[in-house]
Amino acid sequence: MDRVFNINSGNGSIFTSKPLDRETLLWHNITVIAAEINNPKQSSRVPVFIKVLDVNDNAPEFAMFYETFVCENAKAEQLIQTLSAVDKDDSHSGHQFSFSLAPEAASSSNFTLQDNRDNTAGIFTRKNRYNRHEMSTYFLPVVISDNDYPIQSSTETVTIRVCACDHRGKMLSCNAEALIHPTGLSTGALIAILLCIIILLVTVVLFAALRRQRKKEPLIISKEDIRDNIVSYNDEGGGEEDTQAFDIGTLRNPEAIDDNKLRRDIVPETLFMPRRTATARDNTDVRDFINQRLKENDTDPTAPPYDSLATYAYEGNGSVAESLSSLESMTTDGDQDYDYLSDWGPRFKKLADMYGAMDSDKDS
Repeated sequence: MDRVFNINSGNGSIFTSKPLDRETLLWHNITVIAAEINNPKQSSRVPVFIKVLDVNDNAPEFAMFYETFVCENAKAEQLIQTLSAVDKDDSHSGHQFSFSLAPEAASSSNFTLQDNRDNTAGIFTRKNRYNRHEMSTYFLPVVISDNDYPIQSSTETVTIRVCACDHRGKMLSCNAEALIHPTGLSTGALIAILLCIIILLVTVVLFAALRRQRKKEPLIISKEDIRDNIVSYNDEGGGEEDTQAFDIGTLRNPEAIDDNKLRRDIVPETLFMPRRTATARDNTDVRDFINQRLKENDTDPTAPPYDSLATYAYEGNGSVAESLSSLESMTTDGDQDYDYLSDWGPRFKKLADMYGAMDSDKDS
């Protein structure tokens, strides 16, 4: 099934079974076996060499891919590219190619094509100066034909880019994608500006976060810090209207006390039966009631072995030690010596100067 040639077993005629292509394979080598019909052992082999003759079935094409450029400051009738062509077919008299612009581009093109009659052609500019902001790339269709029979032709495209050049015609830049109007900025410059803005925003956010974290740090960092510090707790008592601290009605109505309630601040190791005390009369003085409760707490075996604070909410008539307020100490007859404040160091220097000045005023 893969054979390209077959043979007639009766007359020995060789014929093709598949199309032939000279450009793919020029020579074919086959072997023909001849044998007698009555005596098949009488046979012989002979090699047959078949050459594929050429016909003009391939169109000419460019010898290479042409991508050229034209300077923005180019002059009219300036040569910018020379073209050449090749043909896969074999010509006994030699190839003769002709070049021309495609009909759709012959009249409206910004370039002209000149056939050199030596299988080459030149592309020339038609006008002075080109602007890459208006048109950065031109596509020029070129028709190439041969002189064989039948005539074969093809249309090839030449890519022409408009570039910036120096005064000697040397290309400087053809990157039209990164260019916009002269009054604007390039894409690279815009990207750089955006990156700078992003970096600035990230820096501002980090700085704000560090300042917020620094504000949350405690004023007293370590025990070795001996500087004066002010710690604000922002906790103000409820005053006289705060009835959650204790119930003053318990003192005024002792019968409302539930004797079966246990202490809530500790867990007693052994449950003792609560002692029932005599109920005070309604006209009992609050002071007698407090003394009675104090005595009961002192002799209570279920009381905790550590110090505890019990609030009785009774001030009394006065104190034997009298007032400890510093406001009344200035009215005492005894003079005090504040010279010892000077020995306490520089922290108390201002206080020593203040009270020392007061003593000097009294002496004068």
